[in-house]
Amino acid sequence: MPQMINKTEIEQYVGHVCEPTSWFEVTQEQVNEFADCTLDRQFIHIDPVAAANTPFGGTIAHGFLTLSMLSYFSQSYNLLIEGIYMGVNKGFDKVRFVAPVRVGSKIRCHATILGITEKRPGQFDFKVEITVEIEGGDKPALVAEWLSVQMVH
Repeated sequence: MPQMINKTEIEQYVGHVCEPTSWFEVTQEQVNEFADCTLDRQFIHIDPVAAANTPFGGTIAHGFLTLSMLSYFSQSYNLLIEGIYMGVNKGFDKVRFVAPVRVGSKIRCHATILGITEKRPGQFDFKVEITVEIEGGDKPALVAEWLSVQMVH
């Protein structure tokens, strides 16, 4: 659940470590639908038999599928400034795909607020460090620095 904060208190949230999100299981159906949507139908994503003969040992999620899950995960950890009427994704300063997400794995997101800046009156830029963890894995699926804007009345 997002946490509401007052714009007069934003400085105290720089460095804030958000609670990890709930685990989410990546399914073959989800990977297949992502492949259809993006037209990236490489066998390591959609063909369990062929993918079993790779170093992955089975199908894996697209890196961009894992990245796109950040929108879903942000609904759980996000800080929202009171009076927000719109949020906009600005992109990333950094994205690294560290470890493959095998189909059937569970992932969750860890987030740390690196910065909140009022760029213009009522426009707050956020920079958030993201790590997507794979349950039981020794490396994360991805690490990123995500940029967004909140517009506040």
